[in-house]
Amino acid sequence: MDNIVDSLNSAYQEFISAAATTLEAKESSGGQKTPATDAALENFKQRWELFRVACDQAEEFVESVKQRIGSECLVDEATGSVAAKPGQPAPSGLSPISAVRLEQMSKAVRWLVIELQQESGAGGALSHPHSSAPFDARFTDDAAQ
Repeated sequence: MDNIVDSLNSAYQEFISAAATTLEAKESSGGQKTPATDAALENFKQRWELFRVACDQAEEFVESVKQRIGSECLVDEATGSVAAKPGQPAPSGLSPISAVRLEQMSKAVRWLVIELQQESGAGGALSHPHSSAPFDARFTDDAAQ
């Protein structure tokens, strides 16, 4: 994360420096177009693009962390690994499920989404192409895990 912050900061500083250089070149030329103003403007455009790339990379990193935290919270909540903290609402009263079952149910949902997408586009000819039997959500082994 430090590398991403450093990269973003560096790109920002270079962008601001290029903006200042462009303004100074334009002022020293009296507002006329010169090779120096063209070069400064081209450098400004390059630094702007590099800054945008650094921002995009930082945003992708933040999104991936948000997804990872969300997934971990979901697993913790579903498996009952989270103890109630002061000031937070009490657990929902639902019995926790095993992480294995949670993953199996997640895969089942993904298969259903794929199947629905295929049915809407291909007439429903394909059903679970990578498995020999459909998923059965009726588990009794949660208490053992």
